[in-house]
Amino acid sequence: MRRIHITPILLKPSAVARALAAFAFLVVLVSTVGQLIKFLTGHDELMGLLSLTFVDDENNIPTLFSVLLLALAALCVALVAVLAKKHGAPDVWRWALLSAGFLYLAFDDGLSLHERLRVPIRALLGISSFSTSYSYWILRGLAVVLFLIAVFGKFLRRLPAKTRYTFLLAALLYLGGAVGFDLIGMAYSRVHGGNLMYSMIATVEESLEMAGVILFIYAILAYIAETYQEVRLRVSDTPV
Repeated sequence: MRRIHITPILLKPSAVARALAAFAFLVVLVSTVGQLIKFLTGHDELMGLLSLTFVDDENNIPTLFSVLLLALAALCVALVAVLAKKHGAPDVWRWALLSAGFLYLAFDDGLSLHERLRVPIRALLGISSFSTSYSYWILRGLAVVLFLIAVFGKFLRRLPAKTRYTFLLAALLYLGGAVGFDLIGMAYSRVHGGNLMYSMIATVEESLEMAGVILFIYAILAYIAETYQEVRLRVSDTPV
């Protein structure tokens, strides 16, 4: 069987991050312009384009982009887990758990799981008032942060300093949006409803989440480049 020589594909972490950031900026810009048109001119839908482009709506272009970002992050971390196992490096299960976490977030974004579960969780926990619900989401956010510290604290300290600090900054951006601005948006909408200011708060929330994932993808690709130099993929039925 004739072998075909394949030219290696060079991935530059900074170039990948810039491309993703450029598309994220475009997504946020189109969403922001759409919301300005909606609230300043009174055109609610524009033939469905506003719902299709608003970052806080579900099952639209920004949702698809966010799902792809999270799936890409999961894939990159899964690759590190495989490489770590192959080279006998520590923390294989932590890399695998981190990959599973990003994969869950991708499914959560795509299927709106936490929105769908919000009502049954409130009923299960007996949450009826807004203040109780608000407190629950604060405690949930704190629980997530404490879990991450407990599971990944020592793991982070073993990483190279550049990777560690970039991971932390990425987590700060993502949680700042997913927890911090989400709570701000909840409180604001409770008092003022879904006006232009709420749309801008939601836009900041989603922008921080996207920025956090893109920064993480850059960090993990840079880690792969610095730690493993080159990754080769072989497809074969012959045992290695």
